[in-house]
Amino acid sequence: MWAYESVFYQIYPLGFCGAPFENDGVAESRILKVIDWIPHIKSMGINAIYFSPVFESDTHGYNTRDYSKIDTRLGSNEDFALVCKKMHENGIKVVLDGVFNHVGRGFWAFQDVLKNRESSPYVNWFSRIAFDGNSNYNDGLWYEGWEGNYDLVKLNLYNEDVVRHIFDCVSGWVKEFDIDGLRLDVAYCLNDDFCRRLRGHCDSIKQDFFLVGEVLHGEYGKMLEAKQFHSLTNYQCYKGIYSAFNSYNMFEIIHSLARMFGPEDWTVARGSHLFSFCDNHDVTRIASILSNEKHIPLVYAMCFGMPGIPIVYYGSEWGAKARKEEGDPALRACFEKPEWNDLTDFIAKMAEAKKNSKALNYGDFRQIVLTNRQCIFQRCCDGERVLVAINMDENAYTAHFDAGCGKAVDLISGAEHDFGGGSELPPYSAFFWKCER
Repeated sequence: MWAYESVFYQIYPLGFCGAPFENDGVAESRILKVIDWIPHIKSMGINAIYFSPVFESDTHGYNTRDYSKIDTRLGSNEDFALVCKKMHENGIKVVLDGVFNHVGRGFWAFQDVLKNRESSPYVNWFSRIAFDGNSNYNDGLWYEGWEGNYDLVKLNLYNEDVVRHIFDCVSGWVKEFDIDGLRLDVAYCLNDDFCRRLRGHCDSIKQDFFLVGEVLHGEYGKMLEAKQFHSLTNYQCYKGIYSAFNSYNMFEIIHSLARMFGPEDWTVARGSHLFSFCDNHDVTRIASILSNEKHIPLVYAMCFGMPGIPIVYYGSEWGAKARKEEGDPALRACFEKPEWNDLTDFIAKMAEAKKNSKALNYGDFRQIVLTNRQCIFQRCCDGERVLVAINMDENAYTAHFDAGCGKAVDLISGAEHDFGGGSELPPYSAFFWKCER
């Protein structure tokens, strides 16, 4: 699967393009801005992009009006087809947000229900509509909203007409935009049968079509098997990463990684390829949540070195800041142009290392050295061994351990390393040592 050897970049298009929050119906080809960023994206070593919602919606994109039409605020279907074409010409795969658990109140079928009530042919398209109830919109009917949010009308994914409509739209996206995969929004709400059928449908229309589900907690291995996705969002380690650095407690994240990917029989996600991230459009940016800014590149080293598929959220590669409590507009900002600094350069070097290392793409996980402020762990696959070493402390640290080889090369800097006499880790440093046989 191509995604297992990829480094992803996430763009939230409505924010990225500076579109108004409310859908004003005014067409503007804002999405073409993405084309101007392709050189920056390629320079970072990115070879796959995940677009948050791009289809016609009421406001933030997750309240869909029409699955077949690019949001008017972003432009036309032809505009987005050109963006996808340019991405593919530059060797970048395209993954879209599949928001199938719910739609917006402006969704055409729900509008028919509001107008025609019990006589609407689409009543059963939605979950538990009751015409003797009401919602905070005072429509004279009640319906199930996602987590109590009545602007997000829950679809009935047990209705064959709904399933067929969604599958037809996905087929249309492949035909019109040649997309390479989907990220399934709130996948933990999607029933397993729907997910398995979606996998079968996608496999039938495009080879190596990638499916990643948004989940929070639970046993990821069992979820992957039940839903037949290729990947899930690794929220369990997301929290563990920044928390470990802020509390100077490397045990927190390393023990989480061992529990999920280690050699023991009880590991819950061994062999899986989960989405690894430092931040995204829903959470505080990593540069704002870390208490020590010198830890920012080290957090990315953990993200790229641990098992999984790393994904970078636009703007965070140069250290953009925003806190969740400041609201979605702050998290989903519009930047006039990309920036490049030492952090961006470091991420770009790790991206190249990750893509070209079988051990980093497919290797197992084994703890080698662990203290409160330092860690070294091994990734190994088909004879290739990479040791990921991180020192979060302000002081140098010398690690004494049996590396199993005399020399190595750092995949990030290209510098040679000799394990004889101990391995010194300078303050605030990270290495991907590829051991010589």
